[in-house]
Amino acid sequence: MKSKFLLSLGSLSLLLSVGLNLNLSSYQFKPALAEADDLYQKEKLVTQAPNNRIVIVFATRRDATDLEKKAQAVTDFLSKETGLKVEAVVADETAAIEALRSNRADVAFLGGRGALKAEQLTGARMYLAEVRPDYSGGKTYKSVVVVKKDSPLKTLGNAKQTLGQLKGKKMAFASRTSGSGYIIPTSTFVGDGLVKNPDDYGKFFSEVMYGDGYTSALQAVLRGQVDAAAVSEYALNPPWITAAEAQQLRVLWSIPGVPAHGIVIDNDVPQATREKLVNALLELNEPNNKAMFTTLYNSTQLVRVDHDQHLAPMKTALQRAKIDP
Repeated sequence: MKSKFLLSLGSLSLLLSVGLNLNLSSYQFKPALAEADDLYQKEKLVTQAPNNRIVIVFATRRDATDLEKKAQAVTDFLSKETGLKVEAVVADETAAIEALRSNRADVAFLGGRGALKAEQLTGARMYLAEVRPDYSGGKTYKSVVVVKKDSPLKTLGNAKQTLGQLKGKKMAFASRTSGSGYIIPTSTFVGDGLVKNPDDYGKFFSEVMYGDGYTSALQAVLRGQVDAAAVSEYALNPPWITAAEAQQLRVLWSIPGVPAHGIVIDNDVPQATREKLVNALLELNEPNNKAMFTTLYNSTQLVRVDHDQHLAPMKTALQRAKIDP
């Protein structure tokens, strides 16, 4: 929505030398934003989008299938409701945030940590949060530490006592970037004085494993490679693990209040346009439109949220765990 056009003479020479044919008056989203060696990303060649065009990035998720087709249906609906030209792009969260930063997108579906990163880089804010049936708190959900059903570890009176039993044990985190699978539980370990910071995990646990998602962490528990794993509560269901595998696990400790994923809008989108978009998105809650939205991410409703209040638990967790968004 705002113009940032950066092109050095050296960059122009480089572009001409490799024979790239660029139409600098066009507005184009490059899909390979996350690749460090992408020339387009490096040079940040950004032109201004027409004032009536809105680009929404639908972030990829493990439980989201056929996302391009479903996203197109939603943007077609939003175009009709708002009178704007709303376009869909499917990309991972890293690319979505970069697209917001470089003004190649105006709106994005992001998780709590991603939304805070987008705010840090672009001033974007979350206006709507998703409600899902597998979120125990509606617009919030739980981070859970999971063990095998026959584990000798017990749920005790508080987090410090319960998680303190993991000293000298093998632990798996979903990934180093996961909110519920790393950041929130790390905040609890630090807050309760079990470790000073994540760097102390090697002293507290006998072994620490970082997976590539919920499934890998849970499988490590199921296979007996680790004693416990930190994941989201909804990961104890397909497609992350089977129902039979879930029966072999139990929750040792739960940490509530993890902010749900939501919809972030860049700060350079005019207020009138922003409100028009928010109202149109809320129309997806209506019975005739609900199925269109639910098929995206298994969410059943969108609700208005205050950015600061909704994301406060994630922000606090990041600060406590000394992790940058």
